[in-house]
Amino acid sequence: MNMKDINWRISVAELIGVFLFVFISAGVVMVSGAMTGGAMTLERLLVMALAHGLAIAVLYMAISHISGGHINPAVTFAAMLTKRVSMMQGVATIVAQLAGAVLAAVALGSLFSAALGGGLNAGTAGTLGSHVLATDAWKGVLMEIVLTAMVVLAYFGAGMDRRGVGASAGLAIGMAVAVSFLLGAGITGGSMNPARSFGPALVGGYWTDHWVYWVGPLVGAAVAGYGYRYLFQGNRND
Repeated sequence: MNMKDINWRISVAELIGVFLFVFISAGVVMVSGAMTGGAMTLERLLVMALAHGLAIAVLYMAISHISGGHINPAVTFAAMLTKRVSMMQGVATIVAQLAGAVLAAVALGSLFSAALGGGLNAGTAGTLGSHVLATDAWKGVLMEIVLTAMVVLAYFGAGMDRRGVGASAGLAIGMAVAVSFLLGAGITGGSMNPARSFGPALVGGYWTDHWVYWVGPLVGAAVAGYGYRYLFQGNRND
């Protein structure tokens, strides 16, 4: 394998997709948190879930014909494991996704004041929508495994399987993200996406329990990806 095996349009599409997703999702977390004083009200939870789900749905529909619309390293990882994406292309895509997340966090920190959770100056930086555990690490890992498995199952069943819902796949995937977020937000922050966690963590310097947001989603993605392929597709990639 060499650099010629990489389709850079896929990587660029995923960079843009993740940038927009993190900018919208983390931005809504920041603004809604400022409005409620950081309290997790029912209204705030619903607004954040809607923002995450609709952003994924819209972006999937916009770029899925170019890159598959993964917008999530966990989804790309599952696609690599099940040989839907080559190793070289998968690595390039994940690097692009992480870069998009970092750029989004930088943009949020630059555009929003510390009062809204932004700010990049030492001593005045906000959270940038970083994920924080409200339970012990291993319970957080388990939650992220289950939630990510649901999201990846939606990707495989609705978007990657030609027997799926086709043009409505974005809606199904977005709904999976939204309902999973409703459950996970108060426990892990409802990541299900290592890039969504990585960008704000790197720019804001919030690394506490960060490994949870890699181990959980990647394990959940592997379980869902392998499970769907071998249980429901008979080792086919169509």
